[in-house]
Amino acid sequence: MTPRRALFTAVLAACILTTACSRPDTTPLPTTASPPFVCDHVPLQAVERMTGLRNPPAKGSFELAPADGDREGWCGVYRPDEEEVKVLDIELATNNDPGRVESEVRDGAKRLPRILADADGYYSATRFGDHAGALAVLIRGKSMLVVDMDRGAEGRDHEADVVALMRLIAPRLLGDAVPSPTPGKGS
Repeated sequence: MTPRRALFTAVLAACILTTACSRPDTTPLPTTASPPFVCDHVPLQAVERMTGLRNPPAKGSFELAPADGDREGWCGVYRPDEEEVKVLDIELATNNDPGRVESEVRDGAKRLPRILADADGYYSATRFGDHAGALAVLIRGKSMLVVDMDRGAEGRDHEADVVALMRLIAPRLLGDAVPSPTPGKGS
């Protein structure tokens, strides 16, 4: 075997072994929200596992103690390349549709498990082009928290991930206690 052919064979074998032996990270999301955070309130570790991206760029902020009482804000997490494709969008807004949850559940969405005592919500799988994702919506009073993941990490349960992220951030963003912002990425 020539040295060139031996090198080619070794490189090919290394590529095959690397591809065959690498598995998607299916580790569950953390069960407690701990720093570091993106956008002051979203755990970076959870975002990295859900999206499969390491240290992704994030933009946005949340206003949790406004003078008018209406909490609002957003956080966008992006693919770290020139295109800045948004892979995860979290929005805190006013809900103007009191029948939203029941309507979505009738149309096939699944009801969220209890996250906050006086809140109700739903979740479902989504498709964005060739990419699989999921959506979760939690409504408490007139506030609505949306976790919309357009591009989840391959091999993960995207619905379980958006529900788990909702469990992590809803108490901080919709709960009675207003947490102080935690310095972090996307602040």
